[in-house]
Amino acid sequence: MDGRHGRSSTPYELTEDTPVYVISVAAQLSGLHPQTLRQYDRLGLVSPDRTAGRGRRYSARDIQLLREVQRLSQDEGINLAGIKRIIELEHQVAALQAKVAELQQAVEGAALAMRQAEAQVHASYRRDLVPYQDVRQSAAIVVWRPDRGR
Repeated sequence: MDGRHGRSSTPYELTEDTPVYVISVAAQLSGLHPQTLRQYDRLGLVSPDRTAGRGRRYSARDIQLLREVQRLSQDEGINLAGIKRIIELEHQVAALQAKVAELQQAVEGAALAMRQAEAQVHASYRRDLVPYQDVRQSAAIVVWRPDRGR
């Protein structure tokens, strides 16, 4: 997997992160002008992958992000700096959610290991021993009277 987009290491497997669209196709699919895509790239809003010759290649996820940037700009009236911050915060939230899931798995694994260790300790108890109970801790009073009639 590629660290930036989580791409598959198989070169022929197409995912939503596979960079396949040239800028003209990405512009058509997103409903934006190619110059707008270049501006978004310069601003760091949507950064497509690059070919060896430095040409931009957009993925389906990039197209979705372009549409979202356009929606936030046109429908919500958010400026590009605000949109960039929203995108950064969404990435932070996704990273934190992944970290929480990872930590939950670690806690569950530690709890399981603890339960297994506890079970081993209980299994190692000697069965011929009886736990000692201190009689002095009891609040009960027992009176013993020898049977004198026998």
